[in-house]
Amino acid sequence: MKFDKVLAGYIAEPRGGDGLALAVVLTRQTGGSLTVATVQPPVTTTPGPARADEGAWRSYLREQAETALSRARELAGDQAEYVRHTNKGSGRGLVEVARRRGADVVVIGSAPGGTRSRITVGSTADQLLHSSPVPVLLAPRGYGDDPPAAFERITVAYRRGPGADAAVRGAAKAAVTLDIPLRLVTLVVRTGRRVQVEEDMLVRLRDQAAADLRAAARGQRRRLQVEVELLEGRNVAQALGTTTWLPGELLVCASSDAGPLRRVFLGDTSIKIVQAATCPVMILTRET
Repeated sequence: MKFDKVLAGYIAEPRGGDGLALAVVLTRQTGGSLTVATVQPPVTTTPGPARADEGAWRSYLREQAETALSRARELAGDQAEYVRHTNKGSGRGLVEVARRRGADVVVIGSAPGGTRSRITVGSTADQLLHSSPVPVLLAPRGYGDDPPAAFERITVAYRRGPGADAAVRGAAKAAVTLDIPLRLVTLVVRTGRRVQVEEDMLVRLRDQAAADLRAAARGQRRRLQVEVELLEGRNVAQALGTTTWLPGELLVCASSDAGPLRRVFLGDTSIKIVQAATCPVMILTRET
């Protein structure tokens, strides 16, 4: 996890401000550079008299981009770099900008229409979360209204496996850089039924998950403070609600092990965590 070059996707709406506020918090704390990009649809070339309308549409898009970037500058200041990019899909456009700029992370806000302090995955996030070559950081709705001064803790959603182990190593390096503690949590989702065989399996699952957490934390405690927690509930949202989340919390999830290498690829559990979280969530690329 590196934050030397941060790319924020911006749109002149509250969600754009949420993502940009999160990117500013990140770059302020890490000392990284910030690029703000607005992605617009291409101008379709048409023959004949329609070219006059095409010119008007081109001017309109240019004005919209200038307005958006001007608003972004008011939020992020003159030290950031501001770019306009063209693509039919805003998420795919941000992927192109990330590659060209050598970005370490892409930051966006929640899609409109969702619950405050929660993340809704729209088309932009969906494109990023299934194709980005770098980690994707999502801001909850309303994050820009009262962003924290800095991150206070990194929490990793952990389930033993190559991807989660790589996520712990990356998060530990970031926590050392930011001089904040690291927390590892494992979610245990149980049914409401009280069948003895399921109770026995749940006991074994808890024991194994606790042992895995201790093992994952053991290798990182030489250089930073590491906490471990087992979160249990009837669903992911309930499990996440059984612990305390700091105002400056950052939740990290690994990509699905079934996804392509060096790409972000969101699995079923991760998408449920993203939708239930009340803090920013970073999805890492799949590692070997």
